[in-house]
Amino acid sequence: MGRIICCGLGPGNPDLMSVRADREVRAAKHVAYFRKKGRPGQARRIVEGMLAKDVYEYPMEYPVTTEIAFDSPEYVRLLAGFYDEWAERLARLARAVDIVVLCEGDPYFYGSFMHLHARLQGRVEIEVIAGIPGMAGCWNSVGLPIALGDDVMTVLMGTLPENELERRVRNSDALVIMKTGRNLKKVRRALAAAGRLGEAWLIERGTMPGERVARLNEVDETECPYFAIVLVHGQGRRMEAAE
Repeated sequence: MGRIICCGLGPGNPDLMSVRADREVRAAKHVAYFRKKGRPGQARRIVEGMLAKDVYEYPMEYPVTTEIAFDSPEYVRLLAGFYDEWAERLARLARAVDIVVLCEGDPYFYGSFMHLHARLQGRVEIEVIAGIPGMAGCWNSVGLPIALGDDVMTVLMGTLPENELERRVRNSDALVIMKTGRNLKKVRRALAAAGRLGEAWLIERGTMPGERVARLNEVDETECPYFAIVLVHGQGRRMEAAE
């Protein structure tokens, strides 16, 4: 029996992969990864130049991404079928060989692999290798502590309704807002309504080639790349305040 080894690759820079993930990727003979049709895939880009020459690759191409609403019945049906199919294919492969599945960030933190993980329980041996979450790479790019002392940090999805975003922004100290992209305009409005827009940073392609770090209120674009995060830093218990 083989295994399925999900490798957390970290925020994007290959230098930020763990030693263990690096070792597993370089030794792999079978590698699977998610990607959008017509794209190489971010996870695959991270490991470029690291794979063995004789590796077998299994690109798992999403049947849909942003073409239809993510909460529509058709979107749910297509994605469920996609994960069912790949769980079956990986389970069959793992009867004989080890398969490394690549995952950006940390697999257990909003990782796409978790949809396969749930379907593979009890069918095959699974190992998950931790990775640095993308948001950690982003707040290190800003160069400021995201939270201190008693700060409460909240992770939000930009896909939430605007009134829900505003409510949670008001009730938190430090903020991480993921899935900005096409939702950036809505995120701006929620932050402005809560009086936090001036504190917000936009980090595009954090730790990757083409990284950009900017104050959100100084960015003109109403949209941003898929790999972008909005951060609002907490202000709790700083040393200068204690003095």
